[in-house]
Amino acid sequence: MHCSYFVAERCRSCTLLDQTYPEQLAAKQAHAQAVLGPRPDLDWLPPVASVEAGFRNKAKMVAGGTVDAPTLGILDPEGAGVDLRDCPLYPPALHASLPVLADFVTLARLTPYDVAWRTGELKYVLVTQSPDDELLIRFVLRSQESVARIRKHLPALLAALPHAVVVSVNLHPEHKATVEGEREILLTDAETLRMRVNGLDLHLRPQSFFQTNTEVAAALYRQARDWVDERSPGDVWDLYCGVGGFALHVAAPGRTVTGIETSVEAVASARVSAREAGLDGTRFLAGDATAFALGSGGSEGRDGAPDVVIVNPPRRGVGPDLARWLERSPVRSVVYSSCHAGSLARDLAEMPSLVPVRGRVLDMFPQTMHYEVVTLLERR
Repeated sequence: MHCSYFVAERCRSCTLLDQTYPEQLAAKQAHAQAVLGPRPDLDWLPPVASVEAGFRNKAKMVAGGTVDAPTLGILDPEGAGVDLRDCPLYPPALHASLPVLADFVTLARLTPYDVAWRTGELKYVLVTQSPDDELLIRFVLRSQESVARIRKHLPALLAALPHAVVVSVNLHPEHKATVEGEREILLTDAETLRMRVNGLDLHLRPQSFFQTNTEVAAALYRQARDWVDERSPGDVWDLYCGVGGFALHVAAPGRTVTGIETSVEAVASARVSAREAGLDGTRFLAGDATAFALGSGGSEGRDGAPDVVIVNPPRRGVGPDLARWLERSPVRSVVYSSCHAGSLARDLAEMPSLVPVRGRVLDMFPQTMHYEVVTLLERR
């Protein structure tokens, strides 16, 4: 993949761009195997490759520059905006939206936030593209000062971007290194972006998480579904379920699937998806995954545990408390999807009775050393 920003050293986020893609994929496979260490029972399946460019379904664009000459991209070490509207990682519909959004910044007089001086309003423009090329657009603002102007000019934005189905404002008044705040203001009648994956419609609300690479995410869900179906469980938990990608894929007649997620918005999204798909055997609850597991075991005894557990934790992993609960429980199989092989290895050390028997690297993030690795653990 050629990137003019990388060549000019304006953006070096794609740290592996000097390597060929086969070299990148081989290095990720070797890294996963080295981090997990020698495991005679572990059968590594061929890695899942991605397209090299145009794979990112979301853009997290820092607002910089001035209201009359805004930049959308990143900030350089001095805090100046670096415009990345032509980044080759974005697919066509998302790519085409960025100059329109930059023009809208000027039209609605959204002054970019100055990190050094802590002045201005617009911090980020966040865009997500669905497989049907529809868009969810979010403006992250320091205050409500600009909301009225955004509402006033919203018809012009929707006319210029007819595929924009959800537009919202996120209020992030604090000066801190996080992307968004807690309060979301919807500006459109539609509340969710429909992400069509493997024939399932997954609804994505503005504050819900979805994997960055839709095609590789689809492969991840299929792999988990196949492993779960081979075991024919009657009861499955999907911990850290997000918008329900794993849970909805493994749902089947006669099977109860419970998804647990801290994000209330993600749980609301998952419930809409399940209802539309007619998956009556699924339920989604807002809560902490570890607290749910420990509470179920404490109140219902060992019989409260399911046959299979799916976990897809953040980079830090499931942590010792949940790992030790899984070790003590009668759970027969665990499907563990991890974006950080190191935390996966630490968690595996806490549950030696659950042995990895299959593993697969999925290249969710080409041009970087990041990847997803999914493993099937069986009780021995």
